[in-house]
Amino acid sequence: MVEFSLAFAIEKFPEVLKGVPSMLFVAIISMLLGTLLGSVIALCRIYKVPVLNKAGALYVSFIRGTPLLVQLYVVFYGTPLLVDILNEKWGWHIPLQDMSPLAIALLAFTINSAAYQSEVIRGALSNIEIGQMEAAQSIGMTTSQALTRIIAPQAFVTALPNLGNIFINLIKGTSLAFAIKVIEVMAQAKIVAGDGYRYLEMYFDASIIYWVICWGCERLFRWLETRYSRHEKRITV
Repeated sequence: MVEFSLAFAIEKFPEVLKGVPSMLFVAIISMLLGTLLGSVIALCRIYKVPVLNKAGALYVSFIRGTPLLVQLYVVFYGTPLLVDILNEKWGWHIPLQDMSPLAIALLAFTINSAAYQSEVIRGALSNIEIGQMEAAQSIGMTTSQALTRIIAPQAFVTALPNLGNIFINLIKGTSLAFAIKVIEVMAQAKIVAGDGYRYLEMYFDASIIYWVICWGCERLFRWLETRYSRHEKRITV
């Protein structure tokens, strides 16, 4: 029977840490891009933009109703096919060889993140009293100015806890990226474990890394929530 070797886990821990930059890069960039796309989808649904409203609802339903791993595989195998169609039939010149697994992962996680964020943002915007928009417009603000200067800051505070949960889930979700050849924490743990067939120790190291990072992010979002909530209260007073 193979025993758990704490010494081996400690010795190889720095090796597993090498996957952290890729993990954080995918999580942070896909979160930011997902916020932009999710905001557009949320606004289209709130203002019931023809076609886009229904398309956005279908998109959100599909993403929320399918596993992330399946989405990763669909994007991984479907993107080259889509690029070929765009290059051949539309005359585009997208270099397929430049699309690394990391780029595919960013695309897949952005698509996933945007669906969840759109619902959070839509809910936060819907909770803002409609009278505030009318008041802003009555003093000469355009709809876009009212959204960016008055509505969005309040909605951000309301959405922050749920956005934090989405980001933490993204970090944990990046553990699936090794399935499409992205070298992040799980992939790095598997590579290191293969040298001595010490998989338990390496997966233990990976679990510690995920736990510490997720705990840190949870504390960060709680601090941000407290800080911005106090700021909003001062403005209200």
